[in-house]
Amino acid sequence: MFFRVIPKDVIPDLVRGLSEQYEVIGPVARGDAFVYAPVEDPADLRLDYDTTVLPAKRWFFPESEELMRFRVSDNAVVEEKFDTTPRVLFGLHPCDVNSLLLMDNVFLGDRPDPYYKARRDNTLIVGVSCMPTDLCFCDAWGTDETHWGFDIFLSDIGDGYYASIRSVMGAELVDRYVACRAITDADTQAFQERSAAFKAAFTNDVDTSQLPVLLDAKFDSDIWDKLGEKCLGCGACSVVCPTCYCFDVHDELEADQLHGTRVRTWDSCQFKQFAAVAHGQNFRDTRASRVKYRYYHKQWGYLSKFERVLCVGCGRCTRACKAQINPVRVVRALQTGVVE
Repeated sequence: MFFRVIPKDVIPDLVRGLSEQYEVIGPVARGDAFVYAPVEDPADLRLDYDTTVLPAKRWFFPESEELMRFRVSDNAVVEEKFDTTPRVLFGLHPCDVNSLLLMDNVFLGDRPDPYYKARRDNTLIVGVSCMPTDLCFCDAWGTDETHWGFDIFLSDIGDGYYASIRSVMGAELVDRYVACRAITDADTQAFQERSAAFKAAFTNDVDTSQLPVLLDAKFDSDIWDKLGEKCLGCGACSVVCPTCYCFDVHDELEADQLHGTRVRTWDSCQFKQFAAVAHGQNFRDTRASRVKYRYYHKQWGYLSKFERVLCVGCGRCTRACKAQINPVRVVRALQTGVVE
């Protein structure tokens, strides 16, 4: 990895240059909110955004995607559909960069998911620094910064960006499209001051140091029943979560009944039918059990396998949940025995 300073006023030149080879996806305004969407005009790119409604995962693991077409008569695969569009995801916050690394553990493990992998292999990541909002708690999980998982990372130091360039391709693109300069001691000082201000800006003080032990101790706590009474079972938390990866697969027959399409769609462990099986059995037939196992999976099950918690503290679920159930409140409830 090496470092450069990129002036802010040349970022549009970088975006225009990237657009010659890649589809550029970045944060753009939609009313009062922000979304990751194709950047048609560099002026639309908003690197000052707070967070996006939906996470970056949808560009690797879409809400709905056609996996293949098949022939009904012999169940033969006629066509597999892989998205190999060259893309750049421009402007991901550290939490979203870290979320993709957590998703990689699932989809790029011993048996890589070919559809996810095709998109991941053809996408470059440009990260950008941020300042926490009152919903952020990424510092609780150590996802408030990232040192890998990107090609270029831009840290705001005033008139320019302190650019950390990690990949050969990232270096080639910077050299090709923008005029940058070497780092000075003053730049490093500005970077350190900005990093200190970022760390000091968090307002969600939540202690997660002993969370696995706490979860073991509170497995049968009535806290889960109280949370279940509040939960609406709508699945909004799963939809906006950058690390939820549950999905369903179903086949759709074409009108001629000779061919069909296999489709994968997002699913949620908060839906009542999620754990339903044959003969009317449902292993998680109460909202309390579904809330409970969602948190045990994210904060304990995934941790036991990958040594990381399946949460990056982005705050999207806090914003989306009408019942005001979120990781900060759940952890505090387990610690105090009181549901706020």
